[in-house]
Amino acid sequence: MPPLAHAVIEGIDDADALELPGVVAVSILFGTTSMLAVTVTFEKKNRSFERLLLAPIPFELLMLAKTSGAILFGVANAFVPVAMAFFLTDLSQVSWGVFIPAVIMIAAASTFLGLFIAVAVSEVFEAQTFSNFFRFPMIFLCGLFFPVEKLPIFLKPLSYVLPLTYGADALHGAVHGGHAMPLGLDLSLLGAFCAALFAASLWNIKRKWIL
Repeated sequence: MPPLAHAVIEGIDDADALELPGVVAVSILFGTTSMLAVTVTFEKKNRSFERLLLAPIPFELLMLAKTSGAILFGVANAFVPVAMAFFLTDLSQVSWGVFIPAVIMIAAASTFLGLFIAVAVSEVFEAQTFSNFFRFPMIFLCGLFFPVEKLPIFLKPLSYVLPLTYGADALHGAVHGGHAMPLGLDLSLLGAFCAALFAASLWNIKRKWIL
């Protein structure tokens, strides 16, 4: 059900609560992808990443450790608008048991998307420009501020291949119950996107940086 319609039915007329999921998701998306675009690209250009490969740990664990900082940064970014919202609206209806896992999964998916983009380019400005080809369509197609159901029919299939669609749906469900898909399905698909993006990034790193 669209968030605004749900708000009318349930008697929730607070616009701040309705906008919170979109603001949280955008904060995570831009924070994590921008961070990876700078750090990874600089290390690739300066060849400092090669020294990390000397560490006696598996390559997959090394990359998880390297991206964990960006994931934590994304989670921290998410709670900045939440902290502001505490002073502006009533958040007693928020299901934190769903909200927090959704934030973590969105941060992980956005981080691995940023990693995938960063390893495909050689300059920071290229990474930022390339990131925008993914970020701005997500803002308008993933149900952050208006429901996917209201999109033109030829755009709906594109929405469902973007990971943020499922993250935004989970956040809407956690904040005001206005989710279109089962929350378990949202989180499961986000996990699948995380695994796919991480695997694609590892393959790209091995192909371009190591071999």
